[in-house]
Amino acid sequence: MGHHDIGAALYGLATRATRRLPRDMSLTSAATLATLDRTGPRRITDLAAVEGVTQPAMTTLVRVMEESGLVERRGNASDRRITLVCLTEAGAAYVRARRQAGVDAFERLIGRLSTDEIDALRAALPALDHLAELESQDREGPKQ
Repeated sequence: MGHHDIGAALYGLATRATRRLPRDMSLTSAATLATLDRTGPRRITDLAAVEGVTQPAMTTLVRVMEESGLVERRGNASDRRITLVCLTEAGAAYVRARRQAGVDAFERLIGRLSTDEIDALRAALPALDHLAELESQDREGPKQ
C-alpha cells in the first residue's frame, strides 16, 4: 500500500465523516469553532488564514456565529485595537457534542471489524496522531 492509497483512504474517511455534520452548520463554521476550541481566542485575520478564507468572509461568518450565540468578540487587554473571537459556553458545548457524535459513529463501525483489523488500527494510532500534528502545523503556521 503506497502513500497514495493511504492518502486516498484517509481522505475518503474524512469526507464521509464531515457528511455527518448537522446540515445547519457550514464546514468552515464547524472548522472555525474547532480551531477556537483547540487554540483559544484568535483574531479574525488569524482565523481567516487558518481556515483558508478571505478576511471579509470570516468577518461575516463570525457575525453569523455570534448571532447564534456560539462565539463572542472581546477586546484584547494589552492592545485595545485588537479584537479576539472566543468560544462561548454554547460554542464549546457544540464542539464537544459534535466531536462525541463523530467518535460514537466511528466506535460503532470499529465494533464491526475483526480483532486483527482492530489491532492493526491500534498499532497505527501513533502514526495517525503524528499525522494530525503535522497537519495542524502546516495549517496554522508557527505558533505566536
